[in-house]
Amino acid sequence: QVKLVESGGGLVQAGGSLRLSCAASGSIFSIFRTNAIGWYRQTPGKERELVAAITSGGNTNYEDSVKGRFTISSDNAKNTVYLQMNNLKPDDTAVHYCNAGQAATVVVGRGGRYWGQGTQVTVSS
Repeated sequence: QVKLVESGGGLVQAGGSLRLSCAASGSIFSIFRTNAIGWYRQTPGKERELVAAITSGGNTNYEDSVKGRFTISSDNAKNTVYLQMNNLKPDDTAVHYCNAGQAATVVVGRGGRYWGQGTQVTVSS
Protein backbone atom coordinates (compact mmCIF):
# COMPACT_ATOMS: atom_id res chain seq x y z
CA GLN A 1 0.00 0.00 0.00
CA VAL A 2 1.33 3.42 -0.98
CA LYS A 3 0.80 6.24 1.49
CA LEU A 4 1.07 9.85 0.32
CA VAL A 5 1.15 12.77 2.77
CA GLU A 6 0.85 16.36 1.56
CA SER A 7 2.02 19.44 3.40
CA GLY A 8 2.78 23.08 2.74
CA GLY A 9 -0.65 24.50 2.08
CA GLY A 10 -1.92 27.67 3.71
CA LEU A 11 -3.18 31.20 3.24
CA VAL A 12 -1.22 33.61 1.06
CA GLN A 13 -1.88 36.92 -0.65
CA ALA A 14 -2.11 37.17 -4.41
CA GLY A 15 1.36 37.29 -5.92
CA GLY A 16 2.84 35.23 -3.12
CA SER A 17 4.41 31.77 -3.15
CA LEU A 18 3.94 28.39 -1.53
CA ARG A 19 5.75 25.08 -1.84
CA LEU A 20 3.72 21.91 -1.47
CA SER A 21 5.39 18.64 -0.53
CA CYS A 22 4.19 15.09 -1.11
CA ALA A 23 6.02 12.49 0.95
CA ALA A 24 5.62 8.88 -0.09
CA SER A 25 5.84 5.84 2.18
CA GLY A 26 8.43 4.26 -0.06
CA SER A 27 10.42 4.82 -3.20
CA ILE A 28 8.06 6.99 -5.17
CA PHE A 29 8.88 5.64 -8.59
CA SER A 30 9.53 1.99 -7.93
CA ILE A 31 6.72 0.74 -5.73
CA PHE A 32 3.56 -0.89 -6.95
CA ARG A 33 4.35 0.00 -10.58
CA THR A 34 4.06 3.74 -9.96
CA ASN A 35 5.86 5.74 -12.61
CA ALA A 36 4.24 9.16 -12.36
CA ILE A 37 3.31 11.60 -9.60
CA GLY A 38 0.82 14.39 -10.08
CA TRP A 39 -0.67 17.31 -8.23
CA TYR A 40 -4.40 17.78 -8.68
CA ARG A 41 -6.73 20.41 -7.24
CA GLN A 42 -10.44 20.63 -6.54
CA THR A 43 -12.88 23.36 -5.57
CA PRO A 44 -16.45 22.78 -4.33
CA GLY A 45 -18.80 21.79 -7.12
CA LYS A 46 -16.03 21.17 -9.63
CA GLU A 47 -14.21 18.07 -10.78
CA ARG A 48 -10.68 17.39 -9.65
CA GLU A 49 -8.22 18.71 -12.26
CA LEU A 50 -4.59 18.05 -13.01
CA VAL A 51 -2.20 20.88 -12.11
CA ALA A 52 1.17 19.30 -12.84
CA ALA A 53 2.73 15.87 -13.21
CA ILE A 54 6.19 14.34 -13.36
CA THR A 55 7.27 10.93 -14.59
CA SER A 56 10.06 8.68 -13.38
CA GLY A 57 11.99 9.80 -16.46
CA GLY A 58 11.72 13.44 -15.42
CA ASN A 59 9.17 14.51 -18.02
CA THR A 60 6.72 17.13 -16.80
CA ASN A 61 3.26 18.32 -17.79
CA TYR A 62 1.40 21.44 -16.63
CA GLU A 63 -2.12 22.76 -16.86
CA ASP A 64 -2.14 25.83 -19.10
CA SER A 65 -3.08 28.35 -16.39
CA VAL A 66 -0.08 27.46 -14.21
CA LYS A 67 2.61 27.29 -16.89
CA GLY A 68 5.43 29.68 -16.06
CA ARG A 69 4.26 30.01 -12.44
CA PHE A 70 4.39 26.46 -11.01
CA THR A 71 7.25 23.96 -11.04
CA ILE A 72 7.01 20.28 -10.15
CA SER A 73 10.13 18.41 -9.06
CA SER A 74 11.11 15.21 -7.30
CA ASP A 75 13.76 14.27 -4.78
CA ASN A 76 13.99 10.51 -5.05
CA ALA A 77 16.41 10.25 -2.14
CA LYS A 78 13.76 11.81 0.10
CA ASN A 79 10.82 10.03 -1.57
CA THR A 80 9.24 13.44 -1.99
CA VAL A 81 7.66 15.40 -4.83
CA TYR A 82 7.34 19.17 -4.64
CA LEU A 83 5.12 21.76 -6.26
CA GLN A 84 6.62 25.24 -6.16
CA MET A 85 3.84 27.76 -6.74
CA ASN A 86 4.80 31.35 -7.54
CA ASN A 87 2.72 34.41 -8.43
CA LEU A 88 -0.34 32.80 -6.91
CA LYS A 89 -3.78 34.03 -7.94
CA PRO A 90 -7.17 33.81 -6.21
CA ASP A 91 -8.24 31.27 -8.87
CA ASP A 92 -5.55 28.91 -7.51
CA THR A 93 -7.56 28.53 -4.30
CA ALA A 94 -8.42 24.84 -3.92
CA VAL A 95 -7.65 21.65 -2.04
CA HIS A 96 -4.52 20.24 -3.64
CA TYR A 97 -4.00 16.49 -3.79
CA CYS A 98 -0.95 14.36 -4.48
CA ASN A 99 -1.55 11.41 -6.79
CA ALA A 100 0.60 8.45 -7.81
CA GLY A 101 0.13 5.80 -10.42
CA GLN A 102 0.75 4.90 -14.02
CA ALA A 103 1.76 7.78 -16.28
CA ALA A 104 -0.94 6.83 -18.77
CA THR A 105 -3.56 7.99 -16.26
CA VAL A 106 -1.78 10.50 -14.02
CA VAL A 107 -0.25 12.69 -16.73
CA VAL A 108 -3.43 13.01 -18.78
CA GLY A 109 -5.59 14.00 -15.83
CA ARG A 110 -7.46 10.76 -15.20
CA GLY A 111 -5.76 10.16 -11.86
CA GLY A 112 -3.67 7.23 -10.71
CA ARG A 113 -4.38 4.63 -8.10
CA TYR A 114 -3.09 6.37 -4.96
CA TRP A 115 -4.23 9.68 -3.42
CA GLY A 116 -3.14 11.76 -0.48
CA GLN A 117 -5.55 13.42 1.93
CA GLY A 118 -5.18 16.89 0.41
CA THR A 119 -3.90 20.25 1.59
CA GLN A 120 -5.80 23.54 1.37
CA VAL A 121 -4.34 26.45 -0.59
CA THR A 122 -6.13 29.78 -0.17
CA VAL A 123 -5.08 32.88 -2.10
CA SER A 124 -6.58 36.19 -1.02
CA SER A 125 -6.97 39.12 -3.37
